[in-house]
Amino acid sequence: MAASFFALLDDVALLMDDVATIGKVAAKKTAGILADDLAVNAEKASGFISSRELPVLWKITKGSLLNKAIILPIAFLLSAYLPIAITIMLLIGGLYLGFEGAEKIYHYLAHLNDKTSEKKKAELTSEEAKDFETKKVKSAVFIDFILSVEIVIIALSTVMGEPIDVQIPVVTGIALLATVGVYGLVAIMVRIDDFGLKLITLNHGKKGFLMSTGMLLIKSLPIIIRTLTVLGTVAMVLVAGGIYVHNVHFIHDLVHALPSILGELIVGLVVGFAALLVYKLVKLLLPKKH
Repeated sequence: MAASFFALLDDVALLMDDVATIGKVAAKKTAGILADDLAVNAEKASGFISSRELPVLWKITKGSLLNKAIILPIAFLLSAYLPIAITIMLLIGGLYLGFEGAEKIYHYLAHLNDKTSEKKKAELTSEEAKDFETKKVKSAVFIDFILSVEIVIIALSTVMGEPIDVQIPVVTGIALLATVGVYGLVAIMVRIDDFGLKLITLNHGKKGFLMSTGMLLIKSLPIIIRTLTVLGTVAMVLVAGGIYVHNVHFIHDLVHALPSILGELIVGLVVGFAALLVYKLVKLLLPKKH
């Protein structure tokens, strides 16, 4: 009995060692998409009043965990019995990400000289602000779903040759890291200004290291948010382009001579603006509601 028990412990130790080793490989392969996930979700979690930032982020985090709970079992089943469905899901998701990125670029260019958008946002009624929050949370959770599919599929591709008892903990661990790590960092980012204000308060408003650091953090937040907004848009376009480059052979052949990031950017922009054009045409042709 004792010998069997220690043999079991030895098997568990070997399994955990395999999971840790393969998990490192999977984490390296998904690092790029995790960085994109961070940029996209930081942009989506910003733009709210200070008191609503963490509650909104918590809503998105719960949505992200639910996404993983839905995606993981389906991904394991599809990879085993219908792998083509994974590719189709990725292409549809890539189309949406490209559309989102292209729409943001179009909106920015169309309102380049419009200084009223922020003013209008500030003048929202409580009901309109609630509606704005709900829509932005839904959009963030939906985009998280698409990025989560990409993360899970990339992680799964690194362990396809491994037994199922290694596949499940590795891919699940990467998926949870994507949620806890990404949204934890986003939570820190959106509270930088509050931390800066706390430092100033601790120093009682007197000049010194704490005062200077606090002011720097407060002033840096808008720059960080603007930077992440740009990075989030670029990230969506790159992820969309990457999905099509890596899953459609003729597209890969068209851009394989280019640096990978440039090829993915071009493809993402083409896919995104093509989807945006179709959307605009359909919207134009459909009868308007009165």
